Amino acid sequence: MGFLLYSKNGQLALAVLAFAAVVGLLLLVARLADRGSQRGRTGVMVAVFGGPALLLLAVGLVYPALRTMWMSVMDGNSTSFVGWSNYAQVLTDPAGAVSLRNTLLWVVLTPLLATGMGLVYAILVDRSRFEAVAKSLLFLPRAISFVGAGIIWRFVYDYKGAAQQQTGLLNATIVALGGQPQRFLQDAPLNTLFLIVVLVWLESGFAMVVLSAAIKAVPAEIVEAARLDGANAWQMFWRVTVPSIRASLVVVLTTISIATLKIFDITRTMTGAKFDTQVLANQMYDWSFVFGDNGIGSATAVIIFVLVIPLVIYNVRQMAAGKAVR
Repeated sequence: MGFLLYSKNGQLALAVLAFAAVVGLLLLVARLADRGSQRGRTGVMVAVFGGPALLLLAVGLVYPALRTMWMSVMDGNSTSFVGWSNYAQVLTDPAGAVSLRNTLLWVVLTPLLATGMGLVYAILVDRSRFEAVAKSLLFLPRAISFVGAGIIWRFVYDYKGAAQQQTGLLNATIVALGGQPQRFLQDAPLNTLFLIVVLVWLESGFAMVVLSAAIKAVPAEIVEAARLDGANAWQMFWRVTVPSIRASLVVVLTTISIATLKIFDITRTMTGAKFDTQVLANQMYDWSFVFGDNGIGSATAVIIFVLVIPLVIYNVRQMAAGKAVR
């Protein structure tokens, strides 16, 4: 035990010394570069400060992505080449069809509902007396992890059976009002909609903050001109506010869509990805770690990756366009 402790302490000391040596080397190189030509200094600075970041990016992102793509065309043990059969399995398997359907439902509903709620809330509380408090209350769920939110809402939806005392908030309320308890998380397809509510609750605060800032940035001259022309509240919303914050709306929609495509925690925590609530990320996990088939699991991961890429590119372009306008 003492030797093990000594060994761990020794490894820690070596790691600290190595880190200090690397930092010292970088500072020395930067100091020497400072004495050279302008072009030489620029090149050395890029190498010194950008090199480690690029190395970490290659090791932590590029290599795993390439390895996953390679494993997706291999068999379950990654020993034999099987071509596109893993992708065919994902797309034709009945469970895979359910995962694709649910993922599409999540991606369509969650961004629209979360962005819509955030936009309406931002407009309603804009420049109100209790604006700071109201915004804090809606943004507060963002401080909760997806797992924590799943556990909270699982207690809200909990079902104990018609003959038992209900401990779930919704079913206890329904029973108190004389109704019958409902199986919110067990009965498909409505259970997927109840799960989507959780992510909408989490993402609405993010949408509200971004859109509220965009609304406050709308030029006052445009607002005053619209009012002088006799525009009512509805016309102000559709013809002034929405066009003025279009770039922010697109960024919020695409950002929430990217997060939704990778959703895993909520379904795993609340239903165990059962009762036809499975999404692509759950399917990837099950194939890789439950069934032990790395080929189909990797193929599912690549499909998620391919679906995310266009959204990321479009999001980056919209943010770049917004910066160019400013």
